[in-house]
Amino acid sequence: MTKGGVLKRIAGPVVTAVGIEAHMYDVVKVGKEELMGEVIKIQGENIIIQVYEDTSGIRPGEPVTNTGLSLAVELGPGLLTSIYDGIQRPLSVLVDKMGDFIQRGVSAPGLDHSKKWDFRPLVKEGDQVGPGSILGEVQETNIVHRILVPPNVKGGTVRSVKAGSFSVDDVICTLDDGTTLTMMQKWPVRVPRPVLEKMNPTIPLITGQRILDGLFPIAKGGTAAIPGPFGSGKTVTQQQLAKWSDAEIVVYIGCGERGNEMTEVLTEFPELEDPKTGKPLMERTVLIANTSNMPVAAREASVYTGITIAEYFRDMGYDVSLMADSTSRWAEAMREISSRLEEMPGEEGYPAYLAARLSEFYERAGRVKTLSGKMGSVSVIGAVSPPGGDFSEPVTQNTLRIVKVFWALDAKLSQRRHFPAINWLNSYSLYLGSLQDWYDREVSPEWNSLRSWAMEILQKEAELQEIVQLVGSDALPEAEQITIEVARMIREIFLQQNAYDAVDTFCDMKKQYAMMKAIRQYSDLAYAAQNAGVTPQQILSVKSKNELPQIKFIKDYVPALEKIQKDMDAEFNALRSAA
Repeated sequence: MTKGGVLKRIAGPVVTAVGIEAHMYDVVKVGKEELMGEVIKIQGENIIIQVYEDTSGIRPGEPVTNTGLSLAVELGPGLLTSIYDGIQRPLSVLVDKMGDFIQRGVSAPGLDHSKKWDFRPLVKEGDQVGPGSILGEVQETNIVHRILVPPNVKGGTVRSVKAGSFSVDDVICTLDDGTTLTMMQKWPVRVPRPVLEKMNPTIPLITGQRILDGLFPIAKGGTAAIPGPFGSGKTVTQQQLAKWSDAEIVVYIGCGERGNEMTEVLTEFPELEDPKTGKPLMERTVLIANTSNMPVAAREASVYTGITIAEYFRDMGYDVSLMADSTSRWAEAMREISSRLEEMPGEEGYPAYLAARLSEFYERAGRVKTLSGKMGSVSVIGAVSPPGGDFSEPVTQNTLRIVKVFWALDAKLSQRRHFPAINWLNSYSLYLGSLQDWYDREVSPEWNSLRSWAMEILQKEAELQEIVQLVGSDALPEAEQITIEVARMIREIFLQQNAYDAVDTFCDMKKQYAMMKAIRQYSDLAYAAQNAGVTPQQILSVKSKNELPQIKFIKDYVPALEKIQKDMDAEFNALRSAA
């Protein structure tokens, strides 16, 4: 600890101290209760600190001491299944200490320092190790936790390494220069963890959600935003992504959400079953809970805590998906702290550096070659809660400039019970070009043209709907009547998906391709029949197409789909013969 100072000024979570030496982002203890804070501005002798806890009751003249350390998280075995607050205090430990309400000045380590873990070394005496090298493994839940040399350790030759049962503080490896290594490492949250190389996003993150995988895919290591008004399904969509995406680790940050919403997440997530293992989804999840009634400074830190934990698992060679719900609340915390600092406000009172902070956060996503030579990724999916569903507000607009995928939730679709309520006309993905080869290779060479065809039909339908509302669908030319019907089939059969149905909750790419191809087959046969003189009423009354919606709910769908396609061919042949 360095020499202490005293409090001079208090403005909510932002306090000013004098008589203390400090660097930017040093962690300090404020007041007699030793509240945790962080240096955010140095102005001559005035050290300005944001406090991560409620400051009511503290007064000028109380002591301030500097720890000389940056805000850092503890990384090691025990992270998975944990539920933390914004500064990595485990909520289960805090509950045992003080009950349901967190008192001030209470600290708890991020990891359990007394628990023993079985360590199996993968290196032996005389081996060379460097920053990021894998020393050994610990079986944590159903995930193998790889123990790494910290990136800021130079490395060298292994002098000794031990196998057995150890706590995170016990020395497991000693290098020839005397450096001792444990299973735990600390890392400052505002500093991105280093990598060897960032790779191009050429592999999709498969989510099992047809509108996402089929029309607006996200790449592994990609960035996406889900803006939407209250009740449009952000939380269910994020739960579906957490449950079904082919990422091995999930980090969920509940950043400034209402207490009742966060309670729902905290009670539902432990109950969710991991479809890959049949065990609780929490076994590969880290939850960070920071509700709207918690101090705003801790909300601002929670996003950095989450992304640092995600990078740590990425460095082991895992694909990680990070859900931030919601970045709007994070931006509001920045706005409040900025106003306390009396900084010049930008648009709608947000700080002028809002775009820069959002960029710094999303840029920590990526598919990378780690220091150990493995491939890992962090995919960041940020929910945005624009006030009144107004997508023109600064947080949504700045987020859209940064992310490559935009999934626009629409309250009108949710009111019509169309779920997921993602508006296909407003959404987009900029990864389509870089993922094209993967879809050609892994799904079908036809897939990309099928996707383009479906989007074209949906856009045509949007143009025709204005005429339909004025004069009715019967007044449309015959070809357009068929277009309206095909678009309806794409919407109701392909885009609508039931998150609560055991089969339809997840749809793999082969099934998505088969469903889209069946709709395209109906479309081609319908236009051909219309050219042969068959009336639209006869084309729309084809019975076999009415069986297509049931395919979504059938696990072994191939025989059923083949029968529908044969029946469809036969019905259209009969119509053309009669014409």
